[in-house]
Amino acid sequence: MTVTDRDAARREIRPPDPEAVARVVAAGLAEDLVLGDPTTDGLFGPGDTATLALLVKAPGVICGLPVVRAVFAALDPAVDVEPSAADGDRIDNVPTEIARITGPARAILRGERTALNLLGRLSGIATLTARCVAELAGTHATLLDTRKTTPGLRELEKYAVRCGGGTNHRMNLGEALLVKDNHLRLAGGIGPAVAALHAAAPQLRLEIEAETLDDVRTALDAGVTRIMLDNMSLDEMRAAVAIVAGRVEVEASGGITPDNLRAVGETGVDFVSLGALTHSAKTLDVSMEVVG
Repeated sequence: MTVTDRDAARREIRPPDPEAVARVVAAGLAEDLVLGDPTTDGLFGPGDTATLALLVKAPGVICGLPVVRAVFAALDPAVDVEPSAADGDRIDNVPTEIARITGPARAILRGERTALNLLGRLSGIATLTARCVAELAGTHATLLDTRKTTPGLRELEKYAVRCGGGTNHRMNLGEALLVKDNHLRLAGGIGPAVAALHAAAPQLRLEIEAETLDDVRTALDAGVTRIMLDNMSLDEMRAAVAIVAGRVEVEASGGITPDNLRAVGETGVDFVSLGALTHSAKTLDVSMEVVG
């Protein structure tokens, strides 16, 4: 197996919440097994065993091996998942075996699709994130994800962003105050919104969405922690960075793709948030094949 940048990839990555993993695994298995698995049960008995190799068939960053283990543990604790790679590793030479799965054939075959679906999805997000982190290398900007995640999969998808080297923005609405366009329209503008939130939740970080340079000036005067530049041009971003002059954090968002990401980072913003990391990542090609 060839793994590049293994030492960097094995940096400390905060794992997903085990309860969230268990919920996702249970839901995935329930979809497949609501009526049982008559194919597998008709072909194999309780004592039949098998060994399968877990393969990566396209270059990318691995994410989801602990989730694979959780899938098979939920079906039968006798299934052994022995990894030969770790989440965060980049696989370049393919196909490559990243784990060997041994145990009761019924349990392995019942869990195969759920395990592959989750591994492929999470590895795709980690792979796209790693590409985008590389695009920003050498700039001042940190790559952030968003809440544009698959319902029910947020904890795992944001873990995949971390495996790819990205940084999580908010896991949920309660972690920080983020005042967006509809909030501002209903609250009467930046000034009233900021004043109300300073009074209601002074302990939380306060970020305001700005659509114009005048909005940037108003947000600065109101007293915020971070200003999000929403769908601004590169010239507007550079002007906003100059106006702020380091007094608060500046985040670029909206209309950003992997192709223009570096140009955005070079404007001098502190953060770039990219919803595509979780809503547009291509699933990495993975499979399980019988050994011997």
